[in-house]
Amino acid sequence: MQLSEEALPSAEEVAAYLHKNPQFFEHHAALLTELYLPSPHGGGTVSLAERQQLTQRDRIRVLEAKVSEFLQYGRENDLISEKVHRLSLGLLAAPNLEVLVQLLMQDLRDSFSVPHVGLRLWSNPKDSIDACNEVFKPIDAELRSWAQGLVEPYCGHRPGLELDSWFGENAAPKSFALIALRSDKVSGLLAIASEDEKRFHPEMGTQYLTRIGELVSAALLRHTEQ
Repeated sequence: MQLSEEALPSAEEVAAYLHKNPQFFEHHAALLTELYLPSPHGGGTVSLAERQQLTQRDRIRVLEAKVSEFLQYGRENDLISEKVHRLSLGLLAAPNLEVLVQLLMQDLRDSFSVPHVGLRLWSNPKDSIDACNEVFKPIDAELRSWAQGLVEPYCGHRPGLELDSWFGENAAPKSFALIALRSDKVSGLLAIASEDEKRFHPEMGTQYLTRIGELVSAALLRHTEQ
C-alpha cells in the first residue's frame, strides 16, 4: 500500500527514529547496499555503507590535519621557549649594563629575527659610568606617559608616538611590539619592530613577549635604581 504524501513521516521524524533506534540497520542490513546516495566527492552515487565510509574517512583526514597543526604549534613553541631560555642565561651572565644591552639587542636580532630593537630607561643608573649609555637618553613625555599605561605588550602599527630615533636613520619599520619594563613601577620601554607590517599585529599572542619583558626587567634591577 502506498501512503499519501501527507501520511509520510517528515525527514526530521525519520532522523529522530533512526537516532533512537540504532539497531534498525542491524535488522535491515540489506538497506545498507540497496540505498544509494550522491557521492560527496562527485561522480555518481554510492551505497549508504560506502557513503558512511567516505564520511568517516573525511572526518579522519580533518582530525589528522588538526593533530598535525597542533604538533607544529608545539614544535614552534618549544623552539621559542629554548630561545627565551638562552636569552635569560645571557642576561644573567652579563657582567655590566653595557654588555647586557648589547647582548639583548643582538640576541633579539639574531635568534628572533627582529631587525630593529630599541631600549629606553627613565630610572637612574646605579653606576655613574652608565649615565652616558644611549638607553638613558631623554624620551618624549607623551611616550613615557603612554608606556606607564601599558598593561600588556602593544602589538600593531606605529602608535602615533616618537620612535624614529630609536632604530637608526634608515629604519622604516611598519609594525611594532612595545613592552613596558617594570618592577614595582614602569621604568622603561623595550621596542622591537619590523618592516613587515604583518609581523606584529593586535591579534597575535603576547605570552613570550611578556616573558621577555619580565626577564629584561629583572636583569636590569642590578644596574638601575628603583
